[in-house]
Amino acid sequence: MTPKGRATGTVDPQEVNRFGRKRSFDKVREAGTTERAGSDEVDEPQTWRNELLHTLKNLSPAAFERLSQRILRESGFTQVNVTGQSGDGGIDGIGILQFGGFVSFRVLFQCKRYKDTVGSAPIRDFRGAMVGRADRGLFITTGAFTQDARTEATRDGAPLIDLVDGDMLLDKLKELRLGVHVETRTVEDETVVHSFFDEI
Repeated sequence: MTPKGRATGTVDPQEVNRFGRKRSFDKVREAGTTERAGSDEVDEPQTWRNELLHTLKNLSPAAFERLSQRILRESGFTQVNVTGQSGDGGIDGIGILQFGGFVSFRVLFQCKRYKDTVGSAPIRDFRGAMVGRADRGLFITTGAFTQDARTEATRDGAPLIDLVDGDMLLDKLKELRLGVHVETRTVEDETVVHSFFDEI
């Protein structure tokens, strides 16, 4: 208790509450400022990821195939076509990926909207459909891959299948600005430099 506090005769409870709320708000604001000042990037809120993933899972199969086609084109694939044929062994499309203008790969892709995990069975089925038709495969999903699926995709002696799970898909859509608007904001923090005034 300070001398000023001991000399105080009465205390207004409402004033104490107001002062306490203000101090708490100031501490939260200072903590946020320190966090921004101590790191180059502020963690992105997860709300846009949840919203985007929900949107992707509710697309029609044909719309999800067209979106995958667009992603591949924007990522440097050429001659990307959606087959759209039922009974084609799970092959949803084909594209050509070229390196350095000399080497090119024929890539078959499958794109499925999964709510949960993708096991090894769909990967084996996809590989069975692509054998002899392409150099490698690409499996795109809104879900996640099990460890067995990842092992199957890179099995020795079999055509390689690259896996794109839901998290990678969201990151790629953000990177390509497809369905995701990214606004960069500059946060200004003003601090009075007292030494400047001391030297005047």
